Amino acid sequence: MAFLFNMLFICHLLLLIQPIKHFFIFITLFCCKTGTDTYFCAMKLEDAIRSSKFSDEQHKATLNILYTAYLLKQNLSTALKADGLTIEQHNVLRILKGSHPTELCVKDIASRILEKNSNVPRIIDRLVAKKLAKRTTSKEDKRETLVSLTDKGITTIEHARKVVDQITKDIVMIGDDEARTLNTLIDKMRG
Repeated sequence: MAFLFNMLFICHLLLLIQPIKHFFIFITLFCCKTGTDTYFCAMKLEDAIRSSKFSDEQHKATLNILYTAYLLKQNLSTALKADGLTIEQHNVLRILKGSHPTELCVKDIASRILEKNSNVPRIIDRLVAKKLAKRTTSKEDKRETLVSLTDKGITTIEHARKVVDQITKDIVMIGDDEARTLNTLIDKMRG
């Protein structure tokens, strides 16, 4: 799971042909359909963006990372819509699940969220409205709001986790050793 979220920050495009069933994953700009299976055929970055002019390999790597992260985010977004979730809402639910049953304050959630420019209080408002999370006031500091998962929230995040795991299995077609190497390179790039 950490690998997939690492990939949302930085990743590189893999060459693969993978059958995907039941939902559309837009891994590239073209696809082939046969029967009930849709095959999304990955291509080199140069083919995907129709350009081979890069100032250097770091420039190409940067574009490759951005392009692939966008595609992964698009795939996750499409798949999570079935549960009525946005990627940001899923991220908050995932954070709450990681600390469950301990409640977290909004500040702690914001420090752990993947997209740092997300409006965490607004995301929490929507999760509370969907009855996936609940708010309580801290007993130690009445100014602080604590957030935790509801039973419905636990069920929803567990189902969403299966969906995300399936996307990871279907799209990220590299082994554990390659994933470790990629994670090391990604961590090194972020400093």
